Amino acid sequence: MTERENGGIADKALQLVLEMKRNPDILPPYNAELVRSCLHKIDELYKLNADIVAEMRAGKQNDYSLLQPRIVAMYHIRRCLCAYINARKDRIRSFRWKYGGALPSSIRNALCEAEIEFFNEYSSTLARFQGSLGDNGVNLLLHVEPPKSLFVQVRALENYGDFETSDGTLVVLMKDSLHSLPRQDCEMLIRQGILEIAN
Repeated sequence: MTERENGGIADKALQLVLEMKRNPDILPPYNAELVRSCLHKIDELYKLNADIVAEMRAGKQNDYSLLQPRIVAMYHIRRCLCAYINARKDRIRSFRWKYGGALPSSIRNALCEAEIEFFNEYSSTLARFQGSLGDNGVNLLLHVEPPKSLFVQVRALENYGDFETSDGTLVVLMKDSLHSLPRQDCEMLIRQGILEIAN
């Protein structure tokens, strides 16, 4: 099947954007093959136009009618690629606020190497920023929503082991064990799926 019969690369570039829009709650795996195809097509169109411009400058007769449509196609494909990458970047950034510095494996497996590197750099930058606030730093990931109570009843969803609260109390988190803990101490473990609110 030729590219024209299969909808063309510009339609496929638009599929990248639609893929992100159709899945607002999850991060689909990075579509490296389609991104490479789009970049290859941009290069191909650019080289075709560059050859025609070179012939034009040399005074040779050629059909110049395809110059502008190729430029429009290159811009369309580039805009779709930029929208795809930007949507993924925004979602990865939101995962840092939702899960902290440890991404669940289901999300990590959907990222390409550059996205994992972006996540790590964003996490480091956020940690440096939080450390620079005040005398002891500020954890911006705590208290995302105003607490209704200082302590919360939680259930351990897995064997975590020893956990030390901010007042120095040592708690052993075993699967299905119930604990009453300060909300600020266990909020990150709740986001990571280690604890759940029991009441």
